[in-house]
Amino acid sequence: MTIPWNPRKTKRREGHLSNILFAESCRTIMSDEEKQELVKQLKCVNKPAIKSFQTDHGDILDCILLHNQLAFDHPLLKNRSVQMRPATIPEWITDNNNTSQKSGFLKFLQGGISCPNGTVIVKRTTMQDLIHAKCLKSMGLNYPRYVPSKGKNIDVAGHHFAVTEYRYLNYGAKGNLNIWDPEVLADQFSLSCLSIAGGPKAQLNSISAGWIVNPWLYLGHSRLYTYWTADGFKKTGCFSTQCPGFVQVSSKIPLGILIKPVSSYGGRQFEIDISMHQDRATGDWWLVLNDEYIGYWPKSLFTASGLAEGASFVSWGGEVYSPVTEKSPSMGSGHFPDEGFRKAAYVNGLKVIASTGQAITPTSYSLKTFSDSPKCYRAEYKPAYGEWSSGIFYGGPGGCTF
Repeated sequence: MTIPWNPRKTKRREGHLSNILFAESCRTIMSDEEKQELVKQLKCVNKPAIKSFQTDHGDILDCILLHNQLAFDHPLLKNRSVQMRPATIPEWITDNNNTSQKSGFLKFLQGGISCPNGTVIVKRTTMQDLIHAKCLKSMGLNYPRYVPSKGKNIDVAGHHFAVTEYRYLNYGAKGNLNIWDPEVLADQFSLSCLSIAGGPKAQLNSISAGWIVNPWLYLGHSRLYTYWTADGFKKTGCFSTQCPGFVQVSSKIPLGILIKPVSSYGGRQFEIDISMHQDRATGDWWLVLNDEYIGYWPKSLFTASGLAEGASFVSWGGEVYSPVTEKSPSMGSGHFPDEGFRKAAYVNGLKVIASTGQAITPTSYSLKTFSDSPKCYRAEYKPAYGEWSSGIFYGGPGGCTF
């Protein structure tokens, strides 16, 4: 049952004792000045709501006036008008032929949650969220997505990947991400995403979207998330709507929302159709989920050598993180790709917008499968056959130390 949010009736959620303990440990190393800064930041992040709801899982969802959202606190976006739709639309959005493997229906909002016209729906940021984000950054968890970073400028210690890459000029990509709910510890994460990037490693521009399980960030269970950066994860960017930048236009699907139901081993499979593409008229990068326009990253956030004029890299697949002293968590379903459909996690329906501006299915020779820890996690490309559209199976049980 959905009820309007009442701050006096916020329920204490069970099963998150470890999160509370970790949050307490973070508080002990914070100075009074740091705490005051977080209070100030919280007031800036959460904008006045026209209407609010509390979900069964304890999330508070706010209906914010379109032009009052946090994105427009960014100095590069002040006084900018809002696009509600891109001027150029990829063929895969207008094509009614679903290339996805048959899967179940996902509902993102409970019945009774509806935002008025002229507003967008945003998951409210809490003090706990800010404390956790600060802890994550201090531990090096500030860039959860695969990027072409196997070099010297970005430290990926504790991060492990099983992905397929496309390393050519492009203006967007899509994929159907199979949804799972792997078990992770409070200071770990496991995710599946589509990532698009460009620019030199030291000044990398990157946008990512998919699902993530991270108890610190989202109190466990699979959640919809995005992440962006314009400087190789140094100072710019953040998860979802925790900082100015991403412009939300949807009044139906908030970033950070719980994704359910999830797939079961040997049983019914569920997925989300994620696409990101650059509007050739404006240069903005649009995020579309299951044909719903969620929002966009304005071109002005990025550099000319990065994502302002197209991209040079796409990846689809999984990633995990754990401190190097801990055993790594499972990725995807927790099973290796050779087990196949209904048992291993997948991303299929792969498409890219090539340098010609046309939406194409990338050929097998244009894709490279990569796994940095094949004893623990693997990825395997599968060309189209039967109802299966070209894609990858990926994942593994984890339990490894590095």
